Amino acid sequence: MGRTLDTAGVKKGDIVQNMYGYGLFTGGLGIHYGARAIGATILPTSVGNTKRQLMLMKDLRSTVVTSTPSYMLYLVEASRAEGYEPRTDFALRVGVFGAEPWSEEVRKRIEEGFGLRAHDIYGMSELYGPGVGIECEQRNGLHIWGDEFLVETINPDTGEVLEPGKEGELVFTMLSREAMPFLRYRSRDLSTVYEEECACGRYHSRIARIKGRSDDMLIVGGVNVFPSQIEHVLMNTPGLGDQYQIIVTHKELDRLAVKVEASTDMLKDPNLSKGIQEDLFAVLAIRADVELVELGTLPRSEVGKARRVIDLRPKV
Repeated sequence: MGRTLDTAGVKKGDIVQNMYGYGLFTGGLGIHYGARAIGATILPTSVGNTKRQLMLMKDLRSTVVTSTPSYMLYLVEASRAEGYEPRTDFALRVGVFGAEPWSEEVRKRIEEGFGLRAHDIYGMSELYGPGVGIECEQRNGLHIWGDEFLVETINPDTGEVLEPGKEGELVFTMLSREAMPFLRYRSRDLSTVYEEECACGRYHSRIARIKGRSDDMLIVGGVNVFPSQIEHVLMNTPGLGDQYQIIVTHKELDRLAVKVEASTDMLKDPNLSKGIQEDLFAVLAIRADVELVELGTLPRSEVGKARRVIDLRPKV
């Protein structure tokens, strides 16, 4: 984790506000001891209590923040509601975000909100917890530490090993563990492996941003749907908020619905919902019902990962 944080630009003397959960969850303690290893100061604020998070972030001049991307996106909104100007009232320089898939559009909103540089981090509790991979300053993929892990991609349906550069399910073999070795352990995460040298000078293999999980994929009316595809459309639509929900129901046929927050002015646009429906159809190849709701309407989560998908279909 020390090497991982250093790769993201965290240095001795930084003040790291660690908003991952402590306790039995591996993320909080992994970040904590990694920051300690490189000589950074650690604020072990853990999850939740947003008002206190913002107060400490301002008063103690945190320079690095670690959390889930969905919570950091929420903090942009919450900080303004508390009267802060997030780009000027805080001293954040680097953000390290992971534990759930997130898109380039979410990265842009976080960076524009707080004026920091956001890095994607990858980990699995079964391996090390956090610190399996991280984006360097180039941010063109996450470096997987090749002296600890052999990473491959396979076809998730057949198990066929895929060539580098082909998207598939990530499979890990641990090279140094003794007590609980993993040989070609299936992660269920969907990505692509690149083996060429990075412009940063590192030869460690890189993986693309996680597209989603093979077991999180929704099959709606026989069509494969990944939540990340829907997020991509919503985050690229001007005037929409950061919060959304994907709802799947079944009454004779599967139905896909998307609720998304929009500004007051955009709610008055009679063509907005239709435009989003068309954009989603272009990406998903199925129709989705789109409902625009007022900002602040959808539930927020201060603890853990955001619950974006609600599948109300009867279990078979």
